Amino acid sequence: MAVGADSASSIPIIDFGPLRSGRPEDATAVGKAVYEAFRDVGFAYISNHGIPEEVIKEAFEWSAKFFALPQAVKEKAPHPPYGWWHRGYSGIGREKVVQMVFDKDSIGELRKVPDFKESFEIGREDDTRITNIWLPEEDLPGFRDFFRRFFDIGYGLEKDLLRAIAIGMGLDEEFFYPYHVNRDNQIRLLHYPPVEEELLREGKMERIAAHTDFGTMTLLFQDEVGGLEVEDIHVKGKFNPAPYIPGTVVVNIGDFLQRWSNDTLKSTLHRVRAPPLVAAEGAGEEGGGGGGASGKKISRARYSIPYFVTADKEKMIDCLPGCFGPDRPKKYEPINSGEYTAMRLNATY
Repeated sequence: MAVGADSASSIPIIDFGPLRSGRPEDATAVGKAVYEAFRDVGFAYISNHGIPEEVIKEAFEWSAKFFALPQAVKEKAPHPPYGWWHRGYSGIGREKVVQMVFDKDSIGELRKVPDFKESFEIGREDDTRITNIWLPEEDLPGFRDFFRRFFDIGYGLEKDLLRAIAIGMGLDEEFFYPYHVNRDNQIRLLHYPPVEEELLREGKMERIAAHTDFGTMTLLFQDEVGGLEVEDIHVKGKFNPAPYIPGTVVVNIGDFLQRWSNDTLKSTLHRVRAPPLVAAEGAGEEGGGGGGASGKKISRARYSIPYFVTADKEKMIDCLPGCFGPDRPKKYEPINSGEYTAMRLNATY
């Protein structure tokens, strides 16, 4: 059941506690709220999501420890040169998030404005084709063990969300489970280092440009710094802040589920912009238009941890029951999950 909405972005806040009450009417109410949020906005804040706050805090602590390592150490776990093997460490400017652009010339043009971030990608440990690329254990003892466990914790929330979506769409509550058995998911650790305001404002650098995610859905754990913006549901091209709300996880639908639902559910454009600025050392008072030694301002460092939920790579999907009919034809051909994901990833590297 929805308990409110963030006023700045109109993203519903949904309490997941009743989903686990055992009462069918409670599950139905939560499912209805989830369905309406993903149909109308594409995003929701989930409270009472079942992941202890101390676990989330520890995840951010490990992330900060990783990115604080010397560059030469981080590069002991390098991301391969192609997008489909999305594992390991990518340095600043390595990845460029693009929105439905696939030809090399256009991607090359977009890469002239780099994404000013670094990342580390983690998948399931038992994947024999797309294997994880870890640091040597002695370089950051305990890092690997924690994120193996965090991967399983995220899968637990994924199952609750898949159940809620199915209930809200009038499907059997376990409808989506057989498509998400292998846990072909991905944890992404993201670090946005401080950067001069001028470079961001003039478009010479970007955090992450406006894009949609391309899996089933994304669970986003974000820190208090802010920077996430979601396209307004009423005004195309206008982006509203989606700030950190304590005790919640931000969840958004990906292109794969929008396609699967024949555009019933909404995969919404979002971006990461410059978070609140702080005056650079030696500069004048913030907001005062410069001063001091240089008058420049820098953004604050930001960390986030998206958990990307993807259907099993070998699964073929067609339009969901109830999302097509004589007066509503299917917009998309059946597609293989793995091929779709690889196509989208290869465009970013």
